[in-house]
Amino acid sequence: MSMDILVGLQWGDEGKGKFIDYICNQYDLVARFNGGANAGHSIYYKEQKVTLKLLPSGVFYPNTINVIGTGVVVNPIQLKQEIEQLMTLDASLALDQRLLLSAKAHLVLPTYPYFDRFFEENPQYRTIGTTKNGIAPAYANKVLRQNLRVGDIYSPHFREELHFILHRQYKELQDLHCALPSYEMMIAAFLDAVEFLKTFPIVDTELYVNQALKAGKKVLAEGAQATMLDIDYGTYPYVTSSSTIAGGACTGLGVSPLHVGEIFGVTKAYTTRVGEGVFPTELTGTAAEELRVKGGEFGSNTKRPRRVGWLDLPALKYAVMINGVTQLIVTKGDILSDREEVPVGVQYEVEGIQQDYFTMHHQEQEIRPIYQMMKGWTGDFSSIQTASQLPVAYQAYLNYIAQAVEVPVTYVSTGPKREEIIHLKGE
Repeated sequence: MSMDILVGLQWGDEGKGKFIDYICNQYDLVARFNGGANAGHSIYYKEQKVTLKLLPSGVFYPNTINVIGTGVVVNPIQLKQEIEQLMTLDASLALDQRLLLSAKAHLVLPTYPYFDRFFEENPQYRTIGTTKNGIAPAYANKVLRQNLRVGDIYSPHFREELHFILHRQYKELQDLHCALPSYEMMIAAFLDAVEFLKTFPIVDTELYVNQALKAGKKVLAEGAQATMLDIDYGTYPYVTSSSTIAGGACTGLGVSPLHVGEIFGVTKAYTTRVGEGVFPTELTGTAAEELRVKGGEFGSNTKRPRRVGWLDLPALKYAVMINGVTQLIVTKGDILSDREEVPVGVQYEVEGIQQDYFTMHHQEQEIRPIYQMMKGWTGDFSSIQTASQLPVAYQAYLNYIAQAVEVPVTYVSTGPKREEIIHLKGE
């Protein structure tokens, strides 16, 4: 049995959580392979909007095992809060029986969000536009080999090593004149959350996932953030701190590429991003505000207004290429309804030369997007049940995208609710 992978193809917020939730009943196991509590996967459950930050999106299916893999960084306090909120919503979820944590995943220590905030707000450093959750400091200390891992919480020396690290970091933060809670309060809250973690299985998840595959179980690897935010292949330095692409699923979960099956890529029918960085097809002014409000384009975690713009095919083709996408999922086409024309960025012009793919060695001011005007569509998408009911012009739009990226569009979202998805394959 193979492991399928799902990734975002833009700068995040494409609707990955909803699509994973939609297909979860086809899988025995859903595993997060990167990032931390900086995800914002929104799912409608029992008529309520739930935003999953650290938990895999299979938590609402009683027969699905959920895995937080080695490539994820785990904040015990945030994980405890997220689980407690879900149990308040539905106590029958029984996550203590269906959530496994990698013993090799790294911890987000309580000092890290303060370092994150300092780097983000201090004029001597770049302003990246992070969620300030301490994700980057966790990965940085992982690479520096100065961190603790989830499995370390069972070590007889854990508290001693934790205090050794935190005393030093707390003093560093004081020297930087950061506003801090007392050391005692900080460590007490963290240790309380660590005890909560011990109520969940902490295992070598790479063994568990590979054994599940060997036993014929269906596995879905869930990516957080998105391709254009990848630490290596995204729009550096305005990126996240982990590998967000399909290849990251193999390293983040410890699964050989030989076991990879379908690679689902999710894209909006237009483009958004949060934070700083290049955005060739960005809209500004009234047009941007209208699209932002209609699409509800505000951060799931931060509530920050997202930057919005037209679909960027050079960036999308780039993302499809480096992920090896086999199936394309398009969301929010309903938001573009009731326009006479819909522009699509089909190429870049850089110093008089036309380019079909996104490249990173150009400055934003050097990139001039070239647009193709597509016929617009009208109508309410909420009652659409089959592909044939989609507006003809929107079907043409989808076909145009599929031909451009050379990957079939197999699913289309028609609204925010979990059931508002159409499977196009075979229709």
